Amino acid sequence: MGSGFVQKKSAPWAMALGALGIVFGDIGTSPLYAFRECFADDVPASAQNLGGAASLIVWSMILIVSIKYVALILRLDNKGEGGILSLSALVRGSRLAQGLRDQQWVFAVGLLGGALIYADGMITPAISVLSAVEGLTVKAPELGESVVPIAMGIIVAIFAIQRFGTGRVGVLFGPVILLWFVVLGLLGVKWILECPAVLWSLNPWNGVHFLIRESSHALPILAAVFLSVTGGEALYADLGHFSARAIRMAWFFVAFPGLALNYLGQAALMQVRPESTHSFYNLVPEAGILPLTLLATAAAIIASQALISGAFSLTSQAIQLGLMPRLRMLYTSATEKGQVYLPPVNWFLMLACLYLISHYEESSKLAAAYGISISLTMAVTTVLFYQASRAVWGWSAWKSKLVALGFLLIDVAFLLANGSKILHGGWMPLVVAAVIIFLMTTWRWGRARLGVRMEKASLPAPMLIHELQRKNIHRVSGTAFYMCGKTGGIPLALLHNLKHNQVLHERVVLLHVETLDASHASDDERSRMEDLGLGFVLLHLRFGFSETPNVPMALKQCLADEWRYEPQKSTFFLGRETYAMSQGLSAWERVRLAIFAWMTRNATPATAYFSLPPSRVVELGAQITL
Repeated sequence: MGSGFVQKKSAPWAMALGALGIVFGDIGTSPLYAFRECFADDVPASAQNLGGAASLIVWSMILIVSIKYVALILRLDNKGEGGILSLSALVRGSRLAQGLRDQQWVFAVGLLGGALIYADGMITPAISVLSAVEGLTVKAPELGESVVPIAMGIIVAIFAIQRFGTGRVGVLFGPVILLWFVVLGLLGVKWILECPAVLWSLNPWNGVHFLIRESSHALPILAAVFLSVTGGEALYADLGHFSARAIRMAWFFVAFPGLALNYLGQAALMQVRPESTHSFYNLVPEAGILPLTLLATAAAIIASQALISGAFSLTSQAIQLGLMPRLRMLYTSATEKGQVYLPPVNWFLMLACLYLISHYEESSKLAAAYGISISLTMAVTTVLFYQASRAVWGWSAWKSKLVALGFLLIDVAFLLANGSKILHGGWMPLVVAAVIIFLMTTWRWGRARLGVRMEKASLPAPMLIHELQRKNIHRVSGTAFYMCGKTGGIPLALLHNLKHNQVLHERVVLLHVETLDASHASDDERSRMEDLGLGFVLLHLRFGFSETPNVPMALKQCLADEWRYEPQKSTFFLGRETYAMSQGLSAWERVRLAIFAWMTRNATPATAYFSLPPSRVVELGAQITL
């Protein structure tokens, strides 16, 4: 998920450093709990099993992160943007998905993936911070009761500072995470030298034999192994803010070596000192536990920050794609477009994290709820990858199927493993995802229903112009902008203004704002104007789903000559609709319409969302029967 801390024009190594701080924070904190969880279900910590667990983790990172995401999926950018919604939009606009049924299927898959990222997104800050703070109990077990309050305090602080932006402290994220990965690698090397035999774990058959040997625990083991790659989806989601080259450099030269060495080091530690109580924090002597805890906490905070910013970015894309109502957005940086703050999303995530920490209290218990949504998201990404590889790269059907099937087998194995968590807390992210999907589909359904009613109530532009030619309607100087539908029908706001005031401006612009299935609109795509005659024009403005729909700025760029945009001589007429339910609706439709009406009432007004000058906006009320 995008965060927008670094712009793409930086030098490759500088951008790679920035990517470390944003893209790899989540996967970078996995060593705090992933290896330990492999032996949480009474799995014997024998030398063979320890090596097998390390083998499974390292090869999972190779297959899922290195090959699937870094080598392949990073190449599927939508005009520079990544993420599952972006990939869904890319496939939806391809020649392979021109049919309505195909587009709806791809849309549904993308919607599912986006909702699942939200669901697991609220768990990542909680488990990262909680597992980091638990380092205090390794050195001082009597501090056990303080872990939850400290973790909750850190969570509150993280979310409280979001409205101020992260521009000033964001420059520290890369160096801190770089230090974190270096420390991970050095600690791993130290214990690998103590037990060189652990390097046999690099043989993938050790992992396979581990699962066969502990077949009764195979699913819990795979679920624990999956915790080591849960941050893989973030690599693709943040493509909009870092180049693929920078992400690859950061992964292959820093993140992957540090992680692989650390997991091997944890396996070596547990072989040399089987009495160790914590496979991560016991990598250092007792005097080093507190500094390591502080560094781990800093890394967890950065991982949380990256995910929160990603949630903001995902929400912004969902709003632009018409999946969610307009929400209040605050831009926290005057220079970096990706730094946006959405108060409703921020406080929802904070309350969810606080509940999870207070309810589960331990990272090992919270791990039971973690992973199922991301495993399903990765399977969804594989399905979209199959379509995109054919549409974008021109792969043959058999080649795409062969590669996608290989990834899907791995995805399904992890999905089945995480499915065993449903009764132990895994149901929670699924319920959250289901609620989000319901709200998104209800909003889209309501908007479609409203659009049909508005089109029926509107008047074709040629018909009104013909009537105006017959009547002597007073025209006043200036330009009036009326928001309209795609067909350019005369909106209710104009008809009401004409009915009650018996006056029209000398220039009338019927303005239709459209979001493309692309991250950005090119200059050629930005606008299209049709002269309807008698001082009327139909203007189509197009924005990408990652762009801010600043209408006045776009008008200044696309209108010229006698139609040039002059703020002090222009008035925007907007409709303010209230809804009444039509007769014959089912109980389910009434519930959905009530929820749609509630979301509409709480949506950010169009004036603020489209950056219209408030002093030049007139709202006209109308009641629509849905």
